[in-house]
Amino acid sequence: KKKLEILENETDEKIDAIRNRLIDYLVNTFGSTPSKGIMTRPGKTLVKPGSKITAGTFDTIELDLVDYLTPWFDDDEKNTRIRQMFTEYKNLMRDIDNDLRTEKHKIMVGDELPPGIVQLAKVYVAQKRKLKVGDKMAGRHGNKGVIARIVPAEDMPFLPDGQPVDIVLNPLGVPSRMNLGQIFETTLGWAGRLLDKFYATPVFDGATYDEVLGELRKAGLPESGKTTLFDGQSGEKFQQQVTVGQIYMIKLSHMVDDKIHARSIGPYSLITQQPLGGKAQFGGQRFGEMEVWALEAYGAAHTLQEVLTYKSDDVHGRTKVYESIVKGDNLPEPGRPESFNVLVKELQGLGLDVKAE
Repeated sequence: KKKLEILENETDEKIDAIRNRLIDYLVNTFGSTPSKGIMTRPGKTLVKPGSKITAGTFDTIELDLVDYLTPWFDDDEKNTRIRQMFTEYKNLMRDIDNDLRTEKHKIMVGDELPPGIVQLAKVYVAQKRKLKVGDKMAGRHGNKGVIARIVPAEDMPFLPDGQPVDIVLNPLGVPSRMNLGQIFETTLGWAGRLLDKFYATPVFDGATYDEVLGELRKAGLPESGKTTLFDGQSGEKFQQQVTVGQIYMIKLSHMVDDKIHARSIGPYSLITQQPLGGKAQFGGQRFGEMEVWALEAYGAAHTLQEVLTYKSDDVHGRTKVYESIVKGDNLPEPGRPESFNVLVKELQGLGLDVKAE
């Protein structure tokens, strides 16, 4: 209770100090100029037209109730400055109020530590990771993908002047997504680098095709945005010209080190007896509908049966398979998948008794 009182007193002092500072500023800056009249929010007159602001003008009223949006003077610059000062004042008041609530909550609720713990320390360790194969990157047009290969700079394709490119993107990423913005960014970025310029092209009011061509001409670049590239390993010229340029690429927080996961046997769902899913649960890989169609189309009947029984929810079968492998025998016939029993129970819940003959 005492802490709350101290906190409220300190807050009141802060509010008074800010209020007095604003009033002093208004009197010192605008006190010599007759006003057009100042009103309060309920519509009452605070200062009559032709009167000046004095130190006692705001004594009887909260500053929040002063109408600062209606012009006080004929000078627009002064009115704008008054509006800015009152807006800053309101923002400061809001911040003080939020801080007061937060501090009150801390005092009344406490830190909510578990019983028996006096102090709690949390340490966050940051780790820098180098880019590697399998990490995810993206441009700014939905053109995301994973790194397929990292090679030395001398093996990368290079421009006629000998400069190697930094990154090679699959051209199929353009027609599949139909995001021509990435081509615009590439060519305009190339021109911008040579002209030492930055471009801002808003969504609906961006650079037109002709404007981009104009920038390419200024930079002395081909209008196609393409140039000849040479193979970094053999030095041979590529048959077709390649679009090159400068774009922003971002590393996304989906890194292969966090994603990599493998399982042989592990936890199973108690209801369906199928393996759990996800790395966190040490789960298995989902063999979905479309994967089943792929095996059916290929005619891999035995593989499909194995996936749908031993490797999934045939509890008796998977135990027998283990024994057969240990003994070196042939694999047993698959049993009944547990998902069938789950279906039967579901139907029984609906009043339909199903029996397997």
